[in-house]
Amino acid sequence: MKKLIIIILSCLSLYMFFNKVNEKEVVKIPDSAIRFRVLANSNSPRDQKIKEDVRNRMQNELYNLLKSTSDINAARVLINDKITYFNDIVAEEIKDAGYSYTIDYGMHHFPSKVYKGITYEAGEYESLLVTLGEGQGDNWWCVLFPPLCLLEAEETSDTNEVEYKSFIKELIEKYF
Repeated sequence: MKKLIIIILSCLSLYMFFNKVNEKEVVKIPDSAIRFRVLANSNSPRDQKIKEDVRNRMQNELYNLLKSTSDINAARVLINDKITYFNDIVAEEIKDAGYSYTIDYGMHHFPSKVYKGITYEAGEYESLLVTLGEGQGDNWWCVLFPPLCLLEAEETSDTNEVEYKSFIKELIEKYF
């Protein structure tokens, strides 16, 4: 009888352990956040490289613009005031690509995304959206305000491996 109880408890413990390991944390980006997203023209290596170049340049410019901003309304004003400047940056980065682009600040749909065991919910989010060409390729996005991706971009120059889960969670908890 003791063996049966031990076996049942062991099986139950293993089931609970593996069930917990396989659970994905679901995160909803707060409504008081601003996202930044770049949609590639396609998934070709060339188009993905162009997307990365646009992302890197825009991320650097956005970091310099928003690094000392702690209020979402101030961030909105700064982003809106610099749309023409951002437009010029994207135009310069894709001048040899042979396709058009759009840049828009407003509400945009984001699909759900699983990243490092965390599921980010789909929904309409305030964002700065850059669409390259047809916008049919893989996208890249981050939380622009509070400046999660901008702080992350600043810190990644010193390291090869970055753990996003804890960093994002800590900053979301700090601001919200």
